Amino acid sequence: MQIGVLALQGDFDAHRKRLEQLGAKVVLVKKPEQFDEIDGLVIPGGESSTFLKLLGETGFEKLKQFVHVKPTFGTCAGAILLAKEVENPKQGGLGAIDITVRRNAYGRQLDSSIRQGKLGDDPLEMVFIRAPRIERVGPGVEVLATAGSDPVAVRQGTVMAATFHPELSDDTRIHTAFLEMVSAPNRKKA
Repeated sequence: MQIGVLALQGDFDAHRKRLEQLGAKVVLVKKPEQFDEIDGLVIPGGESSTFLKLLGETGFEKLKQFVHVKPTFGTCAGAILLAKEVENPKQGGLGAIDITVRRNAYGRQLDSSIRQGKLGDDPLEMVFIRAPRIERVGPGVEVLATAGSDPVAVRQGTVMAATFHPELSDDTRIHTAFLEMVSAPNRKKA
C-alpha cells in the first residue's frame, strides 16, 4: 500500500511522519503523474486557494479524477478542497464529499486552539488552525468526530475530511481510520 501526501504546501511532512509511524509507505506527491502510483492520498492543511494555483489546470483535473475513484483524506484546507460547497468566500473545488464548509469560521491564526472533542464517544484532542467549519452534512455523509455540536471529521464512501489537524496531536486514530479505509478489500467509491 502506497499513500501519497500532496506536498505542494502546508505541513505535509507531519502527515508523512504519522503515516510512516503507522507502517505506510509514503510518496510526497508534487507532480500530477504521481497520482497513478498511489493507493490513497492525504491533502494537508495550508491555503486552499494556493493549492488550486499550484496544482494548475492539469494537476487539478488529475486530482479531481483521483478523489472520485481512490481513497482521499483532507485536513483543514484539504477538507475545503474536497467539499461540495465552500463559503466565505465561495470557491470551486473537487466536490468529492457532500458537505458545505465555511472557511476560517473558527477565527484567524491568533484564534488557533487545542480543544477536546469526541471521536464517536471517546475523547480526542483536536488542533484547530484557521479552521473551516462544516456548516452542512449531506445525506450519506457519516460524522466521525465532533467538537461541541460541530461535526469536525466526516466520511462519505472513500473520502474523509477533518477540519482540524490530527497530524499535530499524538493520537493516531484518525490516520489509522484512513489507512484502514484504503486497505479495505471491498471499499465503496464516494
